[in-house]
Amino acid sequence: MKILLILLLILQINSLKADEIFNLVKIPNLEVYKLNNLNGLKYLNAKKDFKIGIKNNIRCNKSNKQNLDNKFSLISKNLARYDADFLNRINLRFIVLCENLYVSEINTGGIPDHAKRTLILDLNFNEKYFERVMHHEIFHIIHNGFKVLFDEEIWSDLNDKTFKYAECSTCSNRLGLDLYLETNGFLTEYSKSIASEDMAEVYSFLMTDKINIENMANKDSILFNKVEYIKTRIDKILNF
Repeated sequence: MKILLILLLILQINSLKADEIFNLVKIPNLEVYKLNNLNGLKYLNAKKDFKIGIKNNIRCNKSNKQNLDNKFSLISKNLARYDADFLNRINLRFIVLCENLYVSEINTGGIPDHAKRTLILDLNFNEKYFERVMHHEIFHIIHNGFKVLFDEEIWSDLNDKTFKYAECSTCSNRLGLDLYLETNGFLTEYSKSIASEDMAEVYSFLMTDKINIENMANKDSILFNKVEYIKTRIDKILNF
């Protein structure tokens, strides 16, 4: 009888956690992976496939436990670089881990949701870019919370006057994520899609390859101004 009562109690606690998680992030089929992190981030994983968004246009598959365990050290190492104070300022608390993340049939490495303090990450995204993608998507959360600091018109004016961004990231065929050997103001092909993606690319490289990017910027005045723009405004967030 005691064993039965204990099992029922465990099931009840897990059910309450699941309900609490859904109430916070509005994503079904999640369970706790790791809660007690020094910077306060809560890691959740998909125990079943889920669909969310307008007309269920966002979908992701359940996490494979071995894949999750293998990738988690890399994820936690990168996200541990953000302290609790900074994460509170940018409004990020939950990391949702799943596999094969799609938005309107387009595979993506991550989806940020500033309002729900959540970042969804695709464990199966190309390993070559995976670390950068984490910081890239975190920048979008930063940008959504501090749009006055990261003004897209001011940023666009840093470019050569003949250059024009696309109307939207999904209506551009500029998708390459490899670092250019010759930058000419841009680090990757994807940087040329829209201003906010360009900002996010600069930020992601500063977080993962700072010395190299700063050296490249010293030979490229447009890129130098972009790097300084990001660095000075991140400092302003830290000093708010």
